[in-house]
Amino acid sequence: MNITGLQWNLVWEDRDANYDRVRELLADSGDSDLIILPEMFSSGFSMNVDATAEPDDLPTEVFLHELAREQNAAVLGGLVRRGKGKGHNELITFAPDGTELGRYRKNRTFCYTGESEHYENGTEVSVFEWQDWKIAPLICYDLRFPELFRRATAKGAELIVVIASWPSVRVEHWVTLLRARAIENQAYVIGVNRTGSDPNLEYPGRSIIIDPWGEIVADAGAKDKAFSAEIDLEAVRNWRAEFPALQDLNI
Repeated sequence: MNITGLQWNLVWEDRDANYDRVRELLADSGDSDLIILPEMFSSGFSMNVDATAEPDDLPTEVFLHELAREQNAAVLGGLVRRGKGKGHNELITFAPDGTELGRYRKNRTFCYTGESEHYENGTEVSVFEWQDWKIAPLICYDLRFPELFRRATAKGAELIVVIASWPSVRVEHWVTLLRARAIENQAYVIGVNRTGSDPNLEYPGRSIIIDPWGEIVADAGAKDKAFSAEIDLEAVRNWRAEFPALQDLNI
């Protein structure tokens, strides 16, 4: 399966500008089976739920739906929905035919930034299937909690996707933890981050794809770009069979 991640300097609280930027970045990219956009890609990581939450006509969901059809690929991206009093920091994945493949709400909201005051955490870990792969999506701060990845792996996850707005000041944590999660779970892991800055933080990009041995097979660096790599399902299954560490989890 060929996967493509997009990283760019998200335009603060401006949906239309970010939709346009996605299409610009994809214009020069090749064919893909799965396209991944960052956390809160249409607004940036804002605590202003009135600005980030989807209006009644769900423009970001509509955009993702249309993009999947246009690109003939599954498309995964982060968005915000309004809950009871707080927002929900979520992601959604659409197939090219418009089928909703999966939806996930961030389990660990970040107290340090005040996120937990504005966004209600989820409780479930989800896995969806696409092109024979079992795929688990997670969001940003979730990366620091290995138990969420174990729950995903217990459900069969072979590719784990982490979308993020991860700041430059902790970029080495980002890279190290993504590699650790791939090694621990004998799975491909892709982390899709943003670049640039917002009113509060600077962001390094460094979106990466990691194989089940923890080796980085694609690194987007610091520039705005679409980046791609082909990943091998048999590599995951063969490694798990050859070195069956996951079978010892319950011992």
